[in-house]
Amino acid sequence: MEEAHELITTLLTPIVQVALIMAIAEVVKRLGVKSKYIPLVDLALGLCSGLLIYTAHLHFSPVEGIVLGIALGLSACGLFSGVKNLTDK
Repeated sequence: MEEAHELITTLLTPIVQVALIMAIAEVVKRLGVKSKYIPLVDLALGLCSGLLIYTAHLHFSPVEGIVLGIALGLSACGLFSGVKNLTDK
């Protein structure tokens, strides 16, 4: 049982978080925020996600939550940019 929890914590949680950050950022963009500000939205959502999920629920330290949140936000931004570049050509 412990192995399943560890798998969810280390693999599935970040994948789901990145997908949610991308989805929420897309909604924010469709609400009228200019595209140039979406990376900041991704970063803010990543920070919130990192702090809420990792610090509050998974008992990481606040510094770890912040670092993981920044990584999540930047990952969402980069993944979106990469997919967009592939589909535009």
